[in-house]
Amino acid sequence: MGPTGLPSHWVGRGQELGVLRTAVAALRDGAGSVVWVEGEPGIGKSALVAEALAGGDPQWDSGWAMADQLSGRLPLRVMLDCLGVRTGSPDPRRARAAGLLRDWRHELPVGWDVSATGVEVLVTLVDELCAAAPVVLVVDDLQWADEASLLVWHQLAASIGQLRLLLVGTCRPAPLQPEVQQARAAVARRGGAVITLARLPETDVTDLVTAIIGAPPGDGLRRLTAQAAGNPLYVRELIDALVREQAVQAGPVAEVALAGEQLPVSLAGMLTGRLSSVSPETAQLLRAAALLGGGFTAVDLAVVLRQPVSALAAALQEAVAAGILAEAGTELVFRHQLIRQALYEGMPLTLRTALHAEAARDLAAADADALSVAQQLSAAGGPEAGWAREWLVQAAPVLAARAPALAVELLQRELNRTPGGGETRDRLVNSLLWAQLAAGSYEEAVRQASWALAVMTDAGQRAETYWMLAHAQVSAGRGDDAIITIGQALAPADLPGKWQARLLALLSMLERGASGFAVADATARQALAAAESAGDRFATAHALTDLWLTDSIGRDHATALGHIDRALRILGDDPEHADLRAVALDARTFTLQNLDQWPQAELALGQAREFALRTGQPDRATWANAAVLRYWLGQWDDALAELGSDAADSPGLMYSFLRERWSALLIHGVTALIAGHRDQRSTAARQLQLGLALPIENVTDRENQDFLVAAHALALEQRGETGPAMAVLAAALLPRRGDEMTLIHQWL
Repeated sequence: MGPTGLPSHWVGRGQELGVLRTAVAALRDGAGSVVWVEGEPGIGKSALVAEALAGGDPQWDSGWAMADQLSGRLPLRVMLDCLGVRTGSPDPRRARAAGLLRDWRHELPVGWDVSATGVEVLVTLVDELCAAAPVVLVVDDLQWADEASLLVWHQLAASIGQLRLLLVGTCRPAPLQPEVQQARAAVARRGGAVITLARLPETDVTDLVTAIIGAPPGDGLRRLTAQAAGNPLYVRELIDALVREQAVQAGPVAEVALAGEQLPVSLAGMLTGRLSSVSPETAQLLRAAALLGGGFTAVDLAVVLRQPVSALAAALQEAVAAGILAEAGTELVFRHQLIRQALYEGMPLTLRTALHAEAARDLAAADADALSVAQQLSAAGGPEAGWAREWLVQAAPVLAARAPALAVELLQRELNRTPGGGETRDRLVNSLLWAQLAAGSYEEAVRQASWALAVMTDAGQRAETYWMLAHAQVSAGRGDDAIITIGQALAPADLPGKWQARLLALLSMLERGASGFAVADATARQALAAAESAGDRFATAHALTDLWLTDSIGRDHATALGHIDRALRILGDDPEHADLRAVALDARTFTLQNLDQWPQAELALGQAREFALRTGQPDRATWANAAVLRYWLGQWDDALAELGSDAADSPGLMYSFLRERWSALLIHGVTALIAGHRDQRSTAARQLQLGLALPIENVTDRENQDFLVAAHALALEQRGETGPAMAVLAAALLPRRGDEMTLIHQWL
């Protein structure tokens, strides 16, 4: 006997094969072994055992059986199958054992345990078989084995030292019975081998696909097979289904020819058929869970099913134990996305969209997470009229912060189906603009805002749209256009005070480079007065941050500190203004450094970092500022650690995190200068080459190139080029434009 449907191609699993082949070799020498192989369904447990046993002796006595849920109701069934015990067996030992069991079943007194007697018969049979020849016994899916069969297996494992027996059991990692757990523990306790099969790595999956098809997979086919999550059975089934349906294009590489890389129907049927291992109630729960995506909470699932969470507990536990679901933090996920996809695509499209729309409405009514509702609306093909439109406007700020692309999709779709004119449409437009800014779609935001301003009539909505248009222009690198836009926005007499203050605060920030320090300072003070008059906290803090900048440029750091401290008090911990608070915290660290208040600067740095961590804000500026602070404190190892141990030698990695040029200038400069002082000249040269290649385009770039300048001068001096080194330093120490705040005093 043996397994059925085993693969004709084998890849990987070298270490695991080695364990089993060692046991095969030991049996050849007359020694017994017990091996427990565990892993999720389809991971290759049976295939691994079959591959290892292929090197065995054909003269050995062998048996292979598979337990299932139905056979679990019949005492000794799986071990009887494994040993081939039946009355018509050509082997007289097996036939005699079958006869004993048959007779005893009829003759034992009422209440006598037939299983106990049967266990004794089968253990005695194995002893006889092992005396005659080496024996190999394999039982698949021990988690479904009946209690009596497990007892036989357990007793054989306990006697393995006296038997010429290779005893192998395969099992899922979450057995349903305590007896199975005890059997596994006994194997480990007695020194048997326990093999846990992990998912195949990507290279092995590629080799497997190549072996099956005869050509390496292309990018599209690799993306599709990646959904199998390293499960070789699912990979094979997927490839077989694609080949059967002629969905693979052969050539130098094998590529998939499916629209949208959809699962073939035959594979979907195979995967959904695996739900037969769980109860109908659990299968129905899993179909509903498939609507919620790759990960979901029990609470959301309960809302969709309109049941209390407690009513789902048993089904969820069964799905986890069956290896279909797994825990991932506070969520549950499908262990294989192919299963989820097969469940999902097994529903008719019209049913799916209707269920998504219903789920969105139920989740919104239950005040579920905005992202969960938005995902359901997107899958439903767009928001419905009525509740969804109002919900979208209310949820837009949260969606823009967490999933801006999704927010843009939903808002744009809703805007397209909303009649022209009116307050509702204007609110949708501004919500869309917020989302486009968050998504980095600046040119799209410019076009959308410019079009909307031509038809808007409400003064408040127009002012907000102007403000977002200016921000989009700044982000797109069109600062001069933004100044013109702000001028147009400030002209109307009915401009609300809140927006006058916010526009003036933004204008002050832009005027530093365009009109100079004095104009920017005057505009900041005008913005502060307007903000205080309007009672707008954001505009007040923004104007104070502008004044911090102008006072810092004027080297009045004590006054600058007062401005930034007041801004932070006004902002408080309001998450709505987290971006501005993060800027203010970094500014405070810089100012305390300028005032030689080093312990306070370190404390401020910690506060900035804690805030970034707590609010999920990107702390790129904090990394760079921390490295600078650590440099001046002489904590050079800590400075490099702030930049990341890999950043100094991997510019690609660095720029994946630090896309702002000013940060890159600082990072290359700090790294190069420390390397130069430590006589690590190759590192210093590499960082200088990268840093000096960056363009210096604006005042911010000029302010943040000073470390590079110092490192460049040091490198020249170390090469004996004293004159050029002095010239480089002299250029850095010459009087600057009045709108720069390079720390010349620290370099001196």
